[in-house]
Amino acid sequence: MDVTNASRTQLMNVATCEWDEGMLAEFGIPRACLPRIVSSSEVYGEVAAAPLQGARLAGILGDQQAALVGQTCFAPGEAKNTYGTGSFLLMNTGTQPVQSKAGLLTTLAYRFGDGPPHYALEGAIAITGALVQWLRDNLKLFDVAPQIEPLAASVEDNGDVYIVPAFSGLYAPYWRDDARGVIAGLTRYATRAHIARAALESTAYQVRDVVEAMQADSGIALSSLKTDGGMVANGLLMQFQADILNAPVIRPRVTETTALGAAYAAGLAVGFWDNTEDLRANWEIDRTFTPKMAHGQREHYYKCWKKAVTRSFGWAE
Repeated sequence: MDVTNASRTQLMNVATCEWDEGMLAEFGIPRACLPRIVSSSEVYGEVAAAPLQGARLAGILGDQQAALVGQTCFAPGEAKNTYGTGSFLLMNTGTQPVQSKAGLLTTLAYRFGDGPPHYALEGAIAITGALVQWLRDNLKLFDVAPQIEPLAASVEDNGDVYIVPAFSGLYAPYWRDDARGVIAGLTRYATRAHIARAALESTAYQVRDVVEAMQADSGIALSSLKTDGGMVANGLLMQFQADILNAPVIRPRVTETTALGAAYAAGLAVGFWDNTEDLRANWEIDRTFTPKMAHGQREHYYKCWKKAVTRSFGWAE
C-alpha cells in the first residue's frame, strides 16, 4: 500500500510514513496483518499472467492525490480542484505536514521513490455537480446538464439569488451536519435562469471557502487553481471561479487527471520520465481563465454568499 492510501486508513503516522503503534493498539490491529507501506512511484513487481504478462507495476496513488500529480502540482501553493458530483480541492504544502485549524484534512500528497514525502491540505465539498443534477431531475429546469450554461448566461447576474446546497449538511470548512439547503434572496424578479446561474456560482463560492481555509492554515497564497472533472467544460463556471478567487483558473488539455497522475508516477519509476520537470513539460493547458471582476463586486458577492450560508445552519434538529 502506498503512502497516500495508507494515510486514508488513519492508522499511519503521517510524519514517519509508518504504521502508528499507538493507533494499532487503540484499535487492536496486529501489525503483521497490514501490508508494507511503499512510495507512490517505484517498481513493486511484474504482472505474471496474460495479457499484461511482464508489465511492471510501478505507480500507486489515491484518487485525489493522483489527480494532484496528474495536474503537476509539485510546488507549495499549487492546487487542483476536481469538479464532480462533489468537489475535492488539494493544495500542495511541501515536505512538512500542515495541521489544519480550519476544518481541512492533512494528507500525504505523494512520495516518489526514496525522496521525501510531500503533503497536502484537502477540502471536500459534498454538492457541486449534484446540484446541477437536482435542477435537472427534481425541478426540471432543463433536459440535459450542458443546457445549464446557456440558461445561466441568458441573464447578466444572479439577480441576488444564492443557493446553498446543504442537502445533507455542509462539509469543509464548515462541517455542519445540521445545515440544510436554502435558496436565498428570491423576489418576483427571479427566473429559472437566475436559479441556474446561482447554482453554478454556488460551486465557485464553496471552492473559495476551502481556498481561504487552506491559505489561513498554510500561510501559502494560492498562485493558481488547476481544474479537472466533468464541470470544467462549463466556461461560465470557470470564468466565475477565476473572478471569485481573484486567481487564474487553468483547464488542462487532458481532464482525466487521475489516470494521468498514476501514469506519471509509474513512468517516473521505470525511467520513461527523468524528473518532475519532464512531467510539467508533458502537461498541456487547454485554456486559462483570468480574473476580470472588480474587487468591490467580488467582495459583495462573497459577503452575500456567506450570509446565505448562515441561513442554512440549524435547520435539522
